[in-house]
Order: sequence, then C-alpha cells, then structure tokens
Amino acid sequence: MTDSPSPVTVTDLEIRLATGPVLLRRTSLGLRGGRITALTGPSGSGKTTLLRAVIGELPGGARVASGSIDVLGQDVFALPPRALRDLRRRDVALVGQDPGSALDPRMTARRLIAELAADRTPEAVARVMAECHLPAVLAHHRPGALSGGQQRRLALARALARRPRVLLLDEPTAGLDAALRDDITALLRRLATEHGLAVIMASHDPYAVESCADSVIVLDAGAPPRTPAGTAPRTPAEPTSHTPAPETASAPAPAPPPEGLRAVNLHVAFTHRGHTHQALEGADLHLPAGCATGLVGPSGCGKTTLLRTLAGLQIPQAGTLTWNGRPLPANARSRSRDQQRRIQFVPQNPLGALNPARTIGATLTRPLRLHRVVTAPGMPARVGALLDAVGLPGDFAHRYPHELSGGQRQRASIARALATEPDLLLCDEVTSALDPATAAAVLNLLTRLRTERGLALVLVSHEPDLVAAHTDTVHLLRSGRVGRPTPRHEGAASA
Repeated sequence: MTDSPSPVTVTDLEIRLATGPVLLRRTSLGLRGGRITALTGPSGSGKTTLLRAVIGELPGGARVASGSIDVLGQDVFALPPRALRDLRRRDVALVGQDPGSALDPRMTARRLIAELAADRTPEAVARVMAECHLPAVLAHHRPGALSGGQQRRLALARALARRPRVLLLDEPTAGLDAALRDDITALLRRLATEHGLAVIMASHDPYAVESCADSVIVLDAGAPPRTPAGTAPRTPAEPTSHTPAPETASAPAPAPPPEGLRAVNLHVAFTHRGHTHQALEGADLHLPAGCATGLVGPSGCGKTTLLRTLAGLQIPQAGTLTWNGRPLPANARSRSRDQQRRIQFVPQNPLGALNPARTIGATLTRPLRLHRVVTAPGMPARVGALLDAVGLPGDFAHRYPHELSGGQRQRASIARALATEPDLLLCDEVTSALDPATAAAVLNLLTRLRTERGLALVLVSHEPDLVAAHTDTVHLLRSGRVGRPTPRHEGAASA
C-alpha cells in the first residue's frame, strides 16, 4: 500500500437537503494511514452522511452547501462516473449500518467475498473468513440463513478482501456480543497498524471507540437529542373510566390473564448444496400477556430466527405456535387480520420495515388504514403522535427513509410497529444503532407502553445488563435451544 500522509481530507463540509434541513453541519477532518478515526454524536448528527460523502454518494435531494472532500488526491465530487466506480471498487470500502441489505441474497458467503476480492482463491477466502470469525461451514450459506451479527462480519470480510486503502465503517460492532465486539475492534486495530489502513468508524459504542480509536470527532446535530415525549393515544373504544362496585357487593373473581404466545419444539434448519445449518433445535418459549422477556446469547445462536418464526416470517420444519390457547398459523400470511395486528416484529435492519419509495408518513398511515385503527380524518394527527412517541419531529412524516440517519430509521420502524396497537412486540436489537441517550429513551418508551397498555415485549440484545433492566425474565439461547428463564435481578449475571 502507498503511504499517504492524508488519504482523506474533509474541509468545511456541509450537506443540506434541497428543501433546507441540514444533514451534516460544517465539518473538517484529516485521516492518516495506520490510524482509526471515530465519529460519534447523537442520531441525526450526520455520521452516515459523512461516511457516504467520502465515496461521493449523497442522499437523494441533498447537495454540498460548502466545503470539499479529497480522497487519495482526488476531489470525489469532481470525479467522472467511471473513475468514481474504480475508486469505490479498489481503494475505498464502505460497510454500511445495514450490511444485510447490501448482500445479494442469491449468493453464498464464499461467492460474496470472492466477487471483488484481490485474491479469489478458496484459501484466501477462507483466511479472510477466519479473520472475521466466520465459521468455515457458513461459506456455503446465503445471507438469509445468517444472523444479523454474521451478516455484519460477512460484509466486513467482503470489504477487507478487496485490500482497500481506506475503510469506512458504520456502526461495525452493532448487534455483536461482547466477545465478538472485542475481536472486531482488535482486528481493526491490527489492520490499521500492520497494513497502514486508514479507517473512519461511526459508532455509538463508547467501549469500541475507546478500545481502538486514535482520535474522536463528535458531530453536533444542532440540538439536544429528543426523547420520547409521549405515547400514541388509545382508540376511543378503550374505556377511560369505570364505576366502582357498591361496597356491599362482593367483587367478582378476576379473570385469568390471557396465555399469550407459546412456542413448542420449534425446529428451523437452512440447507444449501448439501450443507445444513440448524438454527433452532427443539426451542420452547412462553410469552404471557403483558410480560417483558429478554433473549440473549452469542451471535448465530438463533435469536433472530426465533423472533422471525414467532412473527410468522420464518416457517419452521417442526413445532407448534399457539396464541391465547388457540393454534396460530406458522405463516404470517395465513394468520387472520387480527392475529397479524396483535403480533408485530421490529427488525434489526430498519430498512426491512420501511419502504424506500414511501415517505415515513405514508409508511405509518398504511397499517392505520389496513387495520382500521383510526378514521381517515384522524390519520395525520395519529401519525404525528406516533412520531412524537419515538422522539422524531412531526415534519419527518414528509421525509423518505434515505433522508434519515440509521438511528432515526430505527425509531421510525418502531413507530410503524406501534401503529397497529399490538399486544406483543418482538424487538430484534432495536437499540444497536442508537446513541446511549436515544437507546435509553426508546427502552423507557417501550417499558411505559408495556405498563400502560399491557403490551408484551421481547427484547433481543447482546447487552445482558440492558436486557435485565427492562425485562422480567431473561432466556439464554445456545445452539438453537432456549434456556430456562432467569429472574430479572439475576439476568445480567447469568447471561
């Protein structure tokens, strides 16, 4: 690699949408080979916008209001299309915040790594997989059969195989357990030092930043992070008051709480070209009405697969699901409209829940209309209430997903799930891409919703302490099996 005193220089860069909002306030930075620069700051401060600007890519409708970016001696915004493609292919690699969306679902992990690799031999592909802690057996699996953490490591392996001179990483440790986070930060530190690689890492993870960054740049969103300011209103049909029974009358015995969702003996396996990966193996789980349950475990243990199976998005080879004691179809499309409304899934990748062709307001309006939550005249107010509930300004209803930061997209994804007034919310690493203040606000919001509405909640996370603080019980997943529940105050220690 050629030693460059400053592979990337950003000078007084400011990026705005054509309609006026600022995506990135005026920022300057300089990279050096062998060093890691961390970008921190609240959601919406422009971290992702800056990373993508380094490869000459701006959000739709955005423009450079001031400043410039020099990458390896070239102004990226002045490069012709072919030269820009060559720069991205050979010299600058970006691993986005939602790596799964950039992986061709039809290709195996081995083919994805070899596609743009400098050395495409099986031995070289195996080395980079091992370097990123991807088991060799996963070489034959497609992205859909991998966990969120495994997809993130696959995207990193794919980038490193190109032997770039500049590496751009958006939340590289999000969705990884503590051991893998340590491995990835150590890998980045070694790559930067041994190969003279210049790295920019956008991160909300203070541990990762402290572990491997040589310098830190804090971006300012221009205003303090918003916190959830309330919850969406109840429907008019819900009672708001009651008349107490006369003192002389005996109170009727309380009705037993609904059983909620129960899964028994779930088996899910992914097979490709004779290679089988057992994601779930006899998994049992009971989620009573109004409960808050945590699921923890190492990357690849089956947490995401379990949630997708409960949501009806992954059909098991064996096992049964029941809802309040009645059979629940395994396929979400076979479930009744009411069953679909009551069980909602919030994916780790918010782009899986947000249609890029629709505004956020249109995305939130669709479930309101589909499930007849409110009448047409009340929809704009309800959309505003949902945005406010997750800490997003009301004018975000007019924005598209690509005009939001990763953390803002995650909050919009939660708002979409809340729109149907569900009884059970399945949350897959919903705080992994959020700064600590916003993550705490979102979890406080979910906790409040659970208390006020009797909402049952499942939190999947690699942070046992976080899960234990917001759930009643914690289950540890290992090798596709669900361990016995651990009481709340013991969750962090046992996990």
